[in-house]
Amino acid sequence: MDSILVKGGGALNGVIPIAGAKNACLTLMPATLLSEEPLTLTNAPRLSDIATMTQLLQSLGAEVASLQNGLVLAMSSHKLDNHTADYEIVRKFRASILVLGPLLARDGHAVVSLPGGCAIGARPVDLHLKALEAMGAELDLRDGYVHAKAPGGRLRGAVVEFPFVSVGATENALLAATLAKGTTVLKNAAREPEIVDLAVCLRRMGAQIEGEGTSTITIQGVDRLGGATHPVVTDRIELGTYMLLPAICGGEVECLGGRIDLVGAFAEKLDAAGVSVENTERGLKVSRKNGRVKAVDVVTEPFPGFPTDLQAQMMALLCTADGTSVLEEKIFENRFMHAPELARMGAKIDVHGGHATVTGVERLRGARVMATDLRASVSLILAGLAAEGETVVSRVYHLDRGYERVEEKLRGVGAQIERIAG
Repeated sequence: MDSILVKGGGALNGVIPIAGAKNACLTLMPATLLSEEPLTLTNAPRLSDIATMTQLLQSLGAEVASLQNGLVLAMSSHKLDNHTADYEIVRKFRASILVLGPLLARDGHAVVSLPGGCAIGARPVDLHLKALEAMGAELDLRDGYVHAKAPGGRLRGAVVEFPFVSVGATENALLAATLAKGTTVLKNAAREPEIVDLAVCLRRMGAQIEGEGTSTITIQGVDRLGGATHPVVTDRIELGTYMLLPAICGGEVECLGGRIDLVGAFAEKLDAAGVSVENTERGLKVSRKNGRVKAVDVVTEPFPGFPTDLQAQMMALLCTADGTSVLEEKIFENRFMHAPELARMGAKIDVHGGHATVTGVERLRGARVMATDLRASVSLILAGLAAEGETVVSRVYHLDRGYERVEEKLRGVGAQIERIAG
């Protein structure tokens, strides 16, 4: 397996282009299954998860072409000849479950393996299934697969109230409802920018959707959807990650394509810690104001709260803060697995259940560490950039699922980083 070698100690300066959002693109790609006409996505991220979703769609009979060095995805599902999403593909990532709603909505039947992904908690798909059942789907779980069918070949509109906010379940229900007969109302729906981006794309395809970005989304089903061209929204998690570079290392970095509305709660915590965030014509410019950052407390929450996908990276910063910080993880269990690895670098972290108490140290030390999941891997790279000496991060296959050309982007602002082939 590949490793990442990081030499720390220097301030970082320059510009970093922010890619299209992985989580948005993985949600937008299954939308092609809803129509016989072409769907083209621009500003696509170049990641292994995107390649895996491409493989999954192609296994169902969709045509997917990667153009302009991977920045454009041209898709067509005019001839679907398979309605089974196989375990060997689905096990690799959780977003694979998002083909269930579109297949069921378009053709009235689907067989989809239960998905895999990062080991950061149970993350069950029961809310996806309950939403589809409310829309008339008959579901049978056998041998690790969801066997689904819509009586009469078509889902029907329904009122779906989620017991707690679920991004994935909101997305699956939204996709399915576009072709359902009648009106579907999603209550306690997720409000993430990726949900808004999906709704905008579906509306370009002819869907009738209102309320995205709020907790209630209303969808009036239509008989068919057409084609569209849609730009993938900026990746707010990559944006937040790279905003931390000057915060943890010193210097000044401009994140091209960054928007403050995508990372409002995160930017507020950076400001409280003593990090400057300014709007520019091209994005967001970030710099550390004076000396060490200040300790701040963080609670992860659904959007527009502090993102769980930036918790590990924020912990790396707070390991070097002046004072003691408390991070509370309220979205996923088992999401402090990076803490023991940071401790190998001299961090002082005490984890109790969903709380982590971090007492900042003046300097971290380079060490050999192991990535346990996608966001943990980049948090260890951030820590390595701020540490004395060399840090080697192993098991970085996680990294390639969520960050495109990370070494190239970091070297562009002066980081000493290289990949070591396994």
